Amino acid sequence: MRVIAGELKGKKLVSPRGRGIRPTSERTREAVFNILGDRVRGTAVLELFAGTGAFSIEALSRGAASALMIERSHEALDLIARNLAACRLAGRARVIRWDITQGLDCLRSLPDRFDLAFLDPPYRQGALGPTLQHLITCGCLADGARVVIEHDPQATLPDESSPLRLTDHRKYGKALVSFFTYVL
Repeated sequence: MRVIAGELKGKKLVSPRGRGIRPTSERTREAVFNILGDRVRGTAVLELFAGTGAFSIEALSRGAASALMIERSHEALDLIARNLAACRLAGRARVIRWDITQGLDCLRSLPDRFDLAFLDPPYRQGALGPTLQHLITCGCLADGARVVIEHDPQATLPDESSPLRLTDHRKYGKALVSFFTYVL
């Protein structure tokens, strides 16, 4: 794994061993950021189920102002810490150990709202629906925030009654990536 573009272009990231953590492919990450374009600059980024932190690191490399990564796995937290240190991003990034499936109360006390959120929940474990509900109810998204979700084809996505409005939907290998805009 490596950073694809921006100030850290070409920087190698520490990859997980085994199958416990499923990082997004470089091809998919590159496609997502090509779609987002300049909308990444100056944003506050939230990455749920952060894994290696590659999405947040890519966003910071491309000009995001800050990133907050949430993950519960000790192995993943170690990878994130190592990647942030190698990229010298500790001053612009923060990591919280938290079980997202239990809610996002860890975000309620934060004064800032996020402009861009990445979600890559474990496939076929039913985490996407509850996570999206937690994301909406915690009040941590800015109006107009972009929410990017990598998911398996069987995942249930928000319907028309949700404040998340589908703006784009792409398939990369076996994964689908859906782009939403948060509308208050």
